Amino acid sequence: MINRAIFSTSMGMTIDVERYARHIVLREIGGPGQQALAKAHIAIIGAGGLGSPAALYLAAAGVGKLTLIDMDTVSLDNLQRQILFRTEDVGQSKVDVGAATLHALNPQLAVERVSCSLDDANADTLLSSADIILDGCDNFETRFAADAASRRLGLPLVSGAVGRWDGQVAVFNRTPASPCYRCWVPELPPDAETCARVGVVGALTGVIGSMMALEAIKLVTGAGDVLDGRILLFDGLSMTSRTVKLKKDPACAHCSH
Repeated sequence: MINRAIFSTSMGMTIDVERYARHIVLREIGGPGQQALAKAHIAIIGAGGLGSPAALYLAAAGVGKLTLIDMDTVSLDNLQRQILFRTEDVGQSKVDVGAATLHALNPQLAVERVSCSLDDANADTLLSSADIILDGCDNFETRFAADAASRRLGLPLVSGAVGRWDGQVAVFNRTPASPCYRCWVPELPPDAETCARVGVVGALTGVIGSMMALEAIKLVTGAGDVLDGRILLFDGLSMTSRTVKLKKDPACAHCSH
């Protein structure tokens, strides 16, 4: 039985037993899973409605390093759902404020701040050192760039999206046999809806962002079954969810050639 507040791992790092006690007693995580979390590096694209709760829960879970990628500054209308920020943060860099908030929650966390947009030209450079990619961005161009980099780098992509009262979560590119994001959304939608245009209830982003963090924790620790080849669809108005299967498309121009 572990009876010390801190124990050392075989990799020379230390784990705070009291901080992570509720994880360590879980059969599916335990000490080895907590060590895996401490060694993990997760890149989060977008420090907004989805990235905020995901980052907070991953920091609290004991993930060793997070990379926050977002070029924006905090605006007043962000505060309805982006819980990394406070009113006094309006006008400041999201990655700078986000890093300070996350470090205050867990001082052992390393946070890399990247204040730019992710695109095809820089995606490999920004993501290559990560173990898992979380995509919480708000546009399809960035989603497509993240998906392509995920395939090239061989990194699983945890993807979330929200609009109005609905949300979805999935894991793409976990293995070469897994579907990619373009198997789900082959081309840029002609009239893509945005939260700015159609609205979104703030608490929904917390639900979906937390699910994204949960999938990442499961990927790191090997616990349970992740949403590989499945899309979880959540309806906040009716408080119902369903999961649809998604197979790798043999005709996909992006992952099946």
